[in-house]
Amino acid sequence: MAATIEQLPATLQRRNWIVLGALLAGSLPFANWPVTVGVLAGGLVAIAGFAWLHRSLRRLLAEPAAGSRVRYQFGYVVRLIVLGGVLALLIAVAKIHPVGLAIGLSVVVINLLWLTLQRALR
Repeated sequence: MAATIEQLPATLQRRNWIVLGALLAGSLPFANWPVTVGVLAGGLVAIAGFAWLHRSLRRLLAEPAAGSRVRYQFGYVVRLIVLGGVLALLIAVAKIHPVGLAIGLSVVVINLLWLTLQRALR
């Protein structure tokens, strides 16, 4: 079933979880738990960042007031700092495996690549 433009954000959100599940399932046969935990942590950070971005963009488009663009830009910087801080804590304090973390962080990228290929091959 072809996803319409209105259904696209919900489709992307749902597929993010599918991609994360596939990456986790792919990491399990290696029996390297630090990498699997890194994939999970990176995937959760990526999905949370994507959801935060979606909510911010939806709010920006719903409120076309003069100050909404500045609020969005400020929120973007705050989001970047928070996500950077979370990643720093995961690597430095929680000692999450950096390769697993990088693989997990690619969830949204893989999802967007999947969407692009899906639309291009129609």
